[in-house]
Amino acid sequence: MDKIRVGVIGVGHLGKHHARIYSEMAGVELAGVCDINPRLAGKLAKKYRSTAYSDYKKMFGGIDCASVVVPTELHYQVAKDCLSSGISVLIEKPITKTVAEAEELLSLAKERGLILQVGHIERFNAAVMALDEIPGKVRFIECHRLGPFKKRALDVGVVLDLMIHDIDIILGLVRSEVVSVDAVGVNILTPHEDLANVRIRFANGAVANLTASRVTKDEMRKIRLFKEDCYISLDYIKQAAAVYRKSGNKITARMINIRKEEPLKKELGAFINCVRTRERPLVSGEEGRDALKIALQIADAIRGNLSTHA
Repeated sequence: MDKIRVGVIGVGHLGKHHARIYSEMAGVELAGVCDINPRLAGKLAKKYRSTAYSDYKKMFGGIDCASVVVPTELHYQVAKDCLSSGISVLIEKPITKTVAEAEELLSLAKERGLILQVGHIERFNAAVMALDEIPGKVRFIECHRLGPFKKRALDVGVVLDLMIHDIDIILGLVRSEVVSVDAVGVNILTPHEDLANVRIRFANGAVANLTASRVTKDEMRKIRLFKEDCYISLDYIKQAAAVYRKSGNKITARMINIRKEEPLKKELGAFINCVRTRERPLVSGEEGRDALKIALQIADAIRGNLSTHA
C-alpha cells in the first residue's frame, strides 16, 4: 500500500482538525472531506487541496480509511456503511450509543479484517502514556474533568461527552472487573446530566472517584493515582505529571520527564499506522465498547434519580 487515502466524515469543531492533520501527514492523501454543510466542506477541501462531499458514500472506492466525526447518534450507521464497504474507521468517542451497536461493528470489522479504532484521545496524551513506566498496583484513583458550557455534543450527557475519557483510562490502568457503581448527577442547562460524580469499585479492591462537569467556569482535567508505594498527580491540559514517594518521615517529589506533543496528531498517526500494518490499535473497538458499557451504566444510574435544576 503506497499512500493511504483517508476521508473525514464530519468537519465541524473536531473534524476540521482531523482534516488539517491528515493533510500534513507523509504517506497520506486526504482524499475527501464530507459534511452536511456543503460550504464548510468546500472551504476545507479548498484549504487542504482535497475534494468536498455532502454524501459520505460517494467517497467509497476512493478511500482506504475514514475518520467518523459526526454526532454520536450517527456513529453506528456511518461506521457500519464504511466497514461494509471495506473501509477501516476511526470513530470519535463514544463508539456508539448502545453496546449492541458496538458489538455489531466489532463483528463486522473482524469479519472484514479491518481496523476499528475509537477516538479516546487522552490515551495519546504524553503524560498518560508516561504512567505505564511507573510500576505498582493502583489502589485509589481520583479524576476531575471540569469545564465551561459549550454548545456541542448536546445529544449526550456529560458522562458520555467527557467522563468517558477517564473511564477508558481507568479501565486500562486497573484491569479488573467493575463490581459496583454509585452515581449522582444534575441537569442544569440541558435535558441530560451536566454534572456527574461516580464511585466505581473493582474486584481487585481498587476504587475510583470521578467527577465531570460541563457547567464549571474554570477548566480542570486532572487525575490522581494512589499506588502501593507512591502517589501520582497528572494534569492532562499541561501534559505534566509528578510522582510523590515516602522517604523516611517525609514526602519527596519528582517530575516525570515528558515530551509534549499534540495528542490528536499522535492518535491519527497511530490509526494510519494500524491501517498500513494491520496492528491492533491502542484503543480498539473492544476498549471503546468496554468504556461505553460502564458509561451507560453510570448514565442509567443517574437518570434514575436525576435532580433537575433547569
